[in-house]
Amino acid sequence: MTLDLAAIRDAHERIRPHVTRTPVLAGGSLDAACGGRLFFKCDNLQQGGAFKARGAANAVFSLSAADAARGVATHSSGNHAAALARAAQLRGIPAHIVMPRNAARPKVRLVEAYGGRLTFCDSTQEARERTCAALLAETGANLVHPFEDERVMAGQGTAAVEFLEDLPDLDVVLCPVGGGGLLAGTAVAVRALRPAARVIGTEPAGADDAARSFHGTTRVPMTDPRTIADGLRTTIGEPNLALARRHVDDLVTVSEAGIIAAMRLLWETLRVVVEPSAAVPYAAVLEGRVAAAGRRVGIILSGGNMDLDAPLPWTRTQPSP
Repeated sequence: MTLDLAAIRDAHERIRPHVTRTPVLAGGSLDAACGGRLFFKCDNLQQGGAFKARGAANAVFSLSAADAARGVATHSSGNHAAALARAAQLRGIPAHIVMPRNAARPKVRLVEAYGGRLTFCDSTQEARERTCAALLAETGANLVHPFEDERVMAGQGTAAVEFLEDLPDLDVVLCPVGGGGLLAGTAVAVRALRPAARVIGTEPAGADDAARSFHGTTRVPMTDPRTIADGLRTTIGEPNLALARRHVDDLVTVSEAGIIAAMRLLWETLRVVVEPSAAVPYAAVLEGRVAAAGRRVGIILSGGNMDLDAPLPWTRTQPSP
């Protein structure tokens, strides 16, 4: 499979019965502060609370009957884990899920609610991959990687297809970057459907491996991420970085204070609850990292799985590492 618009359109048809076509909200009073027009694709309202439902559904429903019978497995800090467990439940197959012990509790509860078979591990990337490899060897399940999987990238790209169907004249499209599945799918879709639009990835300054990799000559691994945006603490994937270098115009970083301010403004103004990772693209506008004046800017709100049992981020004096 090659990640192109045809693959993304195929994914869109495949997952249509299993995901929500999420709404787009206009920025309203947020526009005045930036001098442009802001539009928010609300995948925080997606099934399972995040865009990850798209890629997981595409991967699971792409499997042959024989492969599906073996089940699926992955490692994830949360949203992909829940999305894969949900997709597997819909298809009636087992899902073996490796999560770090410090994963956000709402995301753990979602995996449990969807019947995922949980295994916990240390929070390092090495521990996640090692534990998942052992599960694959034990169960014979199919690996559905959170981002280094073209089926997943194609599914994630369907959010941008819907965005441009609703608003075909966007000048800029922004999304957050963790492993890079959403960025890759978004960039390929936007390049094909709206070549004049700029595609910009956004990430926390405290977890800036993707920005350093994109602007450098080699892929920089994530070593010690320090950000409240738990979904963006992973290293960008090799194929994802290659696609970003081919199709993305820029990759910028934002501060922790900017992320928190963006979350609060989105709640106060649009009345939408987003998790920290989802607030990062709007933080890039808020902090002037992306020029919005005179432009129509599309922002993908990637998820809304906030841990409401923890203190709200803007009440903390120091963000969690």
